[in-house]
Amino acid sequence: MPSSTSSDNVRDRGQEPVTTTKLLVDESTTDCTFVAWIQVLGAFFLFFNPWGLVNSFGAFQTYYELNSLHSPSDISWIGTFQGFLLFLVGILTGPVYDLGFFRTLVVVGTCLTTFGMMMTSIATEYYQIFLAQGVVVGLGAGCLFIPSVAIVAQYFTKHRALATGITASGGSVGGVLYPIVFHRLEPAIGFGWATRVMGFIVLGTLIFSFAVLRPRVSAPGKARTLFDAAAFRNPMFIIFSLGLFLYFLGLYIPYFYVSMWATQILGTSPSLSFYLFSILSAGSAFGRIIPGLIADHIGPINTIIPSLLLTSILGFSWTAVRTFSGLVVFSIFYGFFSGACVSLPPTIVAGISPDLGKVGTWMGMSFSFAGLGLLIGSPIAGAILDDEGGSYIGPQCFSAATIMAGTMMMCCLRWLKFREGKGWKA
Repeated sequence: MPSSTSSDNVRDRGQEPVTTTKLLVDESTTDCTFVAWIQVLGAFFLFFNPWGLVNSFGAFQTYYELNSLHSPSDISWIGTFQGFLLFLVGILTGPVYDLGFFRTLVVVGTCLTTFGMMMTSIATEYYQIFLAQGVVVGLGAGCLFIPSVAIVAQYFTKHRALATGITASGGSVGGVLYPIVFHRLEPAIGFGWATRVMGFIVLGTLIFSFAVLRPRVSAPGKARTLFDAAAFRNPMFIIFSLGLFLYFLGLYIPYFYVSMWATQILGTSPSLSFYLFSILSAGSAFGRIIPGLIADHIGPINTIIPSLLLTSILGFSWTAVRTFSGLVVFSIFYGFFSGACVSLPPTIVAGISPDLGKVGTWMGMSFSFAGLGLLIGSPIAGAILDDEGGSYIGPQCFSAATIMAGTMMMCCLRWLKFREGKGWKA
């Protein structure tokens, strides 16, 4: 990173000095320091809550369906809108993060997410649950998402994909624990207190993150717009964003519907099929770490392409599952490979962004496309399900086909990187 001396030299040559971003810690900070890895732990819990709640919405989807709240398509709008806001709010929080308001974002995100869960616990009507769980929790999650991935990108270069994968695995761990907490507590203490306990877990873990996280890059002293126009003149950014939109259309459909599919198609008891959410998330936890290790050696784009391809193939194979044991195997592998598809995009953004100081902005912009796909994907699947009289073949094929389309976009991105002539690693 250029020093003040280098800026003086630029002035001596009669040129405008390059605006640089100051560090809050010494530039000697490397991937292997305690400071760097404690950021991973803190960011892990930032990811644990927004993505853990999104990943565990299938548990609420099943509960609401069994209690006849509304149709599957209507109910899925609650979870998808929550996920949509998680991504969309990144458009706002990316530049805010870049301006140095990291801690403000964490405080606001903590308050909104906790408040939303508490309000969900006392909601009784569909619109109340939609506002509390879909809107308020979604807004809070959006405030936490970009800081959780952007701060790790600032501290790591050589092991960036691994660090990001460990961070992203927090969402999977949350997706394992939150459904179990809800499933165990709801029959014993009721929906209200089970949801409130989840809210207290959110509050406690986010307080820890606030206490330990320290952004490495400080505010540049210059306000940035919500959009970086240069991004939309970058073919790699456009292809990448389109790919995110396409594969997020179908990626979370199994997470929302696998339990009800097991109950309705296989005849599995709800108390047993409920654990499929945790199995998916457990597989996803490993899928967010192991591919990160591989990506550090061969590059995140080279890693995400086969991960997406296998996720799509697994989506098509779901139509052939006939036993609960087969569904468990499907859930493990689908969770693993889909986990890589969630954890690797932040590393890809950091790799295609020409300016580290704009990583937050570019993440927010690109992930808004993912949020749009997540928003409409599962409700479309629910509408197909209703239209086909309860047959899941249509939603299953829709999920797999959109993921395959996203795979093709990532192949195009890899080709663009190859044209840069910077080697095979990308």
